[in-house]
Amino acid sequence: MNFQHTEDRRMLADSLNRFIVEQYGFETRDRIARSEEGFSRAMWQRFCELGIVGAFFDETAGGFGGDGFDVSVVFEALGRGLVVEPFLDALIVGRALAHAGNDAQREIVAQMIGGGTIAAFAHDEPGSHYELSRVTTRATRHGDGWVLKGAKGVVQQGEHADVLLVSARTSGGDFDEAGIALFVVPREHRGVSVRGYRKIDGGRAAEISLDDVALDADALLGNAEDGHATLEHAVGYGLVALASEAVGAMDVAKEHTLDYLRTRKQFGMPIGAFQALQHRMADVLIDIEQARSAAINAAAAVGETGVARERALSAAKYSVGRIGARVAEESIQLHGGIGMTWELALSHYAKRLVMIDHQLGDEDHHLARYIELGRASPG
Repeated sequence: MNFQHTEDRRMLADSLNRFIVEQYGFETRDRIARSEEGFSRAMWQRFCELGIVGAFFDETAGGFGGDGFDVSVVFEALGRGLVVEPFLDALIVGRALAHAGNDAQREIVAQMIGGGTIAAFAHDEPGSHYELSRVTTRATRHGDGWVLKGAKGVVQQGEHADVLLVSARTSGGDFDEAGIALFVVPREHRGVSVRGYRKIDGGRAAEISLDDVALDADALLGNAEDGHATLEHAVGYGLVALASEAVGAMDVAKEHTLDYLRTRKQFGMPIGAFQALQHRMADVLIDIEQARSAAINAAAAVGETGVARERALSAAKYSVGRIGARVAEESIQLHGGIGMTWELALSHYAKRLVMIDHQLGDEDHHLARYIELGRASPG
């Protein structure tokens, strides 16, 4: 398989990296991340004008990409810039709508590509532990429509989203894959309550309560029983995105650390001249390349179906979770006490790497999932 990026992808990556360097420097990013909204609508619009969201979808959905590597090059650049705008949710929600939506729901994808609509993925629930099939929010029939009741947690930018993609159970037990449905819900819909809060790695998230939210029949995405398959499809692309974002963030942490080792002096020489520190840095570099390989493998597999796809995705998420934590720890330790200060960009990259591990399943979850999938595979 050829892993070389196409000319279009290289151009997209170059344009995005240049924009982030010139328009989204660390001070700008820090100001946006600590703002009341937790992101910048103006900056979101400018990113969309570059075609960033359009790269997530193929031409049938109004985009110009849609391949795993299209997602990968975008999120690696976003990771290098610690971008806080809600691209991950745009990807997951958009892929779900494009995969199973009706014409009206797929039109939301076009609005997202243009920057006019912000969507949030409302799936995780209080007390859950990353299980994709764990859904306790209930959806009951009411005439031709539905009524939702339950709660969702850690909804990225849930306060400011225009629409929510909400998972709810129509039948079965709390952990059953069958009986899960997905609904497109306007954030300001009657019965939807949102409590926002600041995240440790920048930006904002929200807890969402659904108190007898009455929806028309056309709010249902696809089939009322088969939402798990759509979740698995869409979240798979989210895992590729997070793995690639982590690689981008690791690269910058590495660059900052190497620069510090070359310039910080003790005993009249750069500390990078000390062999013990060289060995530690060499281990970090090897680990980052392993993470990069896992992310590439996931991007190559995400367009497929079956156990091989899911194992590649879990392997990548496990790898970047484990390696990201090590890169964060080593980078801070090699910087000494200054590595923990708020003013130093490195500390923010370290926080983001740690938090990536906790999105869409941490390393423990994906290691267990990888092993379980191996047992289930006939091979």
